[in-house]
Amino acid sequence: MTPIGRRGFVTGVALTALAVGAGRADAAAGREPRRSARERDDGDGDGRAPGDFRGMWIATISNRDFPSRPGLTAGEQRAELEALLDLAVRRRMTAVVLQVRPSADALWPSPYEPWAQCLTGVQGTDPGWDPLGTAVTEAHARGLELHAWCNPYRVAAHADPNRLAPGHPVRRNPGWALTYDGKLLYDPGLPEVRRHVQDAMLDAVRRYDIDALHWDDYFYPYPVAGQRLDDDETFRRYGEGFSDRAAWRRHNVDLLVSEMAARIKEVRPGVAFGISPFGVWRHASTDPAGSDTGPTVQTYDDLYADTRRWVKERWIDYVAPQLYWHIGFRTADYAKLVPWWDAVVRGTGVRLYVGEALYKVGDPAQPAAWQDPRELARHVELARRHPTVAGHLYFAAREVAEDPLGALTAAVEA
Repeated sequence: MTPIGRRGFVTGVALTALAVGAGRADAAAGREPRRSARERDDGDGDGRAPGDFRGMWIATISNRDFPSRPGLTAGEQRAELEALLDLAVRRRMTAVVLQVRPSADALWPSPYEPWAQCLTGVQGTDPGWDPLGTAVTEAHARGLELHAWCNPYRVAAHADPNRLAPGHPVRRNPGWALTYDGKLLYDPGLPEVRRHVQDAMLDAVRRYDIDALHWDDYFYPYPVAGQRLDDDETFRRYGEGFSDRAAWRRHNVDLLVSEMAARIKEVRPGVAFGISPFGVWRHASTDPAGSDTGPTVQTYDDLYADTRRWVKERWIDYVAPQLYWHIGFRTADYAKLVPWWDAVVRGTGVRLYVGEALYKVGDPAQPAAWQDPRELARHVELARRHPTVAGHLYFAAREVAEDPLGALTAAVEA
């Protein structure tokens, strides 16, 4: 693939030097050097890292959390990013999960995909600095882990390839994209697409001293009534030998995950691989191994994401299911899903971080449970009774700053 030209490149050599320097400074100050995400496992077999992991997602898609708006100067953007890292420290977080590849574009000078639109307002325009490189250095200087959050398949929130940056992979390879619900996504069934998205994300692993590569919950698209994903041609070309299209689609996603896991270990073994899936794998009414939930989305059947298998096969180092429901919610009860995930993870060595819906707290559109400042504290207290739960991950930075109803403070102090 022809690389897309970039300037402001921060080399892996420079970042390695920074990391070595930071380690020496820690030693000189009598502090314990920062260890890789894999090294932090305490080795007792239950996958739990020493101490409580507390993470903060920083979403860049549509400028949700960062930058506050597109088109800020490089200095203004950097100041906002550093302020978010300072916020994470004040709120007693141990990690930030920064969205660095929101829509087949990048918050670093990638040779594979254009600069992210959220930075300047124009996809492909150099912002004049390296957000990911800066985030890694500044997070580590504050004692925080930096997890690089990527979306594997999303291309755009519209269906017009001509609106993508000139030289975008989809403009050079129109057959790589599918349209669903008015949006563009990479076709997961194409081997060349699978290789491209892996290469694009591995570029960040190679260049930067990130602690983890983190994927969110979007694989095949969430189902929309009246919409059909037309991957007929790809299925005709590559679906031979599969009992049905659903099994073939799951195979495509399994390959993406398992191959990525192997390639990360080859490129930089100390980097962890984590995924934050939708919180329901399958319902017990569908599969005896499923959870006491429903009716709602099932990742296995609706997103073709066999999240339980990824844990059992140990393809991932941590799983952070998005358990964005309250205790007692009939459809998906937090108090039932935590023990279900605890049982899935037990004995695998995979760490379990619970994704928490801080954004729901105090929202008048949410049920009464979310008007209670102790709801998230009760989540932490409940999760603590399950030995594989190594911590919690809060969505997202805007709400971490607001601390609605004091609920985050209560959860951290629980």
